[in-house]
Amino acid sequence: MERPPIRRRAMLGAGAALAPGILAAQAAPVLDLLLVLAMDASGSIDADEFRLQREGLAEGVTHPAVLAAIASNPNGAIGVAMVEWGSPGGAATVVDWVAVRDGASARALAEAIMAAPRSRQSYNAIGDAIAHSTALIAAAPFRSDDLVIDVAGDGPDMRSFTPATEARDAAVARGITVNGLAIEVAPVTRFGEPLRRTYERDVIGGPGAFVIAAETRMDFARAMRAKLIREIA
Repeated sequence: MERPPIRRRAMLGAGAALAPGILAAQAAPVLDLLLVLAMDASGSIDADEFRLQREGLAEGVTHPAVLAAIASNPNGAIGVAMVEWGSPGGAATVVDWVAVRDGASARALAEAIMAAPRSRQSYNAIGDAIAHSTALIAAAPFRSDDLVIDVAGDGPDMRSFTPATEARDAAVARGITVNGLAIEVAPVTRFGEPLRRTYERDVIGGPGAFVIAAETRMDFARAMRAKLIREIA
């Protein structure tokens, strides 16, 4: 006769134990966009080129036009994280999730971007970068209906454990759009086509996915700013 009360107390205890996790999920801030900036840090990127990429990102996230695009959305905030990629299976989160709502939070993100040590990378494993970024979005402390991975690089996918097309398709299946920024320093890839065409076929996917090309490394800041505005607005 004692078993029903014991079972009832156990069930109540289990419900109480689950409640904090449920409440935490419900309490996660809702933002207008979750954006992973997946940057090429492979061996083809020398120190000066790496600095130009970092400066272009920092300039982009603090640009008045980007801040205006953020403010124009219903929640007035986006979540941003930065990943560096290159080595097969070696993509690394170098700046974890930051909520950008205004000039002050954008400057804090820009400072974190500039201060983060360069990760150790080689080759061009874009597929593994997309897979890493997909997992990063799944673990984000924010929620949003708009999920984007932003892949910037100067070459095609090479030596990924998960090919770029497969990782892209898996991300799209989770409701993530994958966009590309092709740094077209050389006119064509080793396969004989412009890098933007390679990205259109092998990298981008999802509703409204697009590629923007930077014609030179110095053009990176302009291309990144244009892409951020298009993704946020």
